[in-house]
This record gives sequence, C-alpha cells and structure tokens, in this order.
Amino acid sequence: MSRPKIAIVGRLTEHAAAIRYSGVVSARRLLESVWNAGGDPITFLPVANPDWKTRLEGISGVLLAGGGDINPIWYGQEPETDQLYGIDDLQDENDFSIAKYALDNGIPVLAICRGCQIVNVLKGGSLVQHMDQDHRHHVHTIQLTKGAAELGLTKPELEASCFHHQAIDKLGDDLEVLATAEEGHVEAFKIKAKAWAYGVQWHPEDNSTTNQQQHELFLRFVSEAAKN
Repeated sequence: MSRPKIAIVGRLTEHAAAIRYSGVVSARRLLESVWNAGGDPITFLPVANPDWKTRLEGISGVLLAGGGDINPIWYGQEPETDQLYGIDDLQDENDFSIAKYALDNGIPVLAICRGCQIVNVLKGGSLVQHMDQDHRHHVHTIQLTKGAAELGLTKPELEASCFHHQAIDKLGDDLEVLATAEEGHVEAFKIKAKAWAYGVQWHPEDNSTTNQQQHELFLRFVSEAAKN
C-alpha cells in the first residue's frame, strides 16, 4: 500500500551544520513522525508565486510546520518587541498561500505551532507578539474540552511539549477552540474546511515516539490524507 504524500513547506535558514551556505530544512522529528504514522513527508522549496495547484498534484495532505515569527504586518500591526525572530516575507507568502489553497480545496491540514498561528491570521485573527511568560522549552498538560475523538486521541488529556513565545490574541473566523492553556491562550482548534483540518499550538513531533497520543494525532492526520 502506497504512503500518502504529505507536503511541508521547508524552513529557510542561514545556519545548518550539514551545508556550507543558507539552506531549506524540515525538522527531522517532524518528518519521522509523519513517516512513522504511514505518510511520506515531502519538503517543498518556498518560492515566489508558488502555484500550489500544480505543485500539489499527487499530494494528499498539508502539514503547516513550526518555524520563526510571522511578520506582524499580516495582522495589521507593526513590530512591538525586540523578541521577534526569523521573519521572512517569502516564508510567510508560501505558508499563507499553501494554507489557503489546502483549506479551500479539500486537502486535509494539520497546523502545528507557527502553522496554527498562520491559520489564525489567515482567518482574520491576530497574535500576542511576545507572551509575558513564554512557552519555550515548556511541557504542560492540556485538557481538550471537545474534539479528542476527531483528532484520533484515545483520551482528552495529554502532555504537550511547547516551544513558542507568541500566542493567539484575537481568534480568527471559522475556528472552534478545543483546548486552552492554564494561562488562557488557545492550544488547539478545529478549522471549518472542506476536509479534516486542525491546529495545535504545541509540537506533537517532540515526543511522538514516546507519547502514544502524539503519535495518534499523526496517525489520524495521515489516515485522513489517505482518503484524499
């Protein structure tokens, strides 16, 4: 049985140990999490005018990965903190455009961390540019108020590994909150779309090999992609 191909927009980087110059990367744990769930992760080069209709032929699912910060101009703000990092307009253009294409055309979507924030801004929401107490290197317990079964989880409580210093401020349209952190910010939402589509603020790939529920999330995503 062939593996459904999962598109991941590569992350532009100026530093990578295995190459001499700037590069395009995807997190190894993320790729392995998709592979271990039965999918075949494909990293796409960010380009101007990416033409996703053509490039996503044969692709069954889109994973919106973590990464640097979104340029605040996308949600109508100017930079308000010196904590912003990794802003790249080409990266933003590709992430927003692939998210819109996938959601509009019935391609299953899993949005992780930055990807979750991309969807929120795409849907008219905004972000807290820098949290008072950020969640970098932060592990906490999340209780889903709904949607656990739709995410493929066997129980609604799970241990989430986080790495983010921004959070959803204004919630975008067509997003249904499924979980919030103790501090009150959104940790998971369902996206109203033509296919299975969800966003999580944590990084399920961090511990998917040791935490069954994180693996279950990837299993559900890949199984939905296989139907596409």
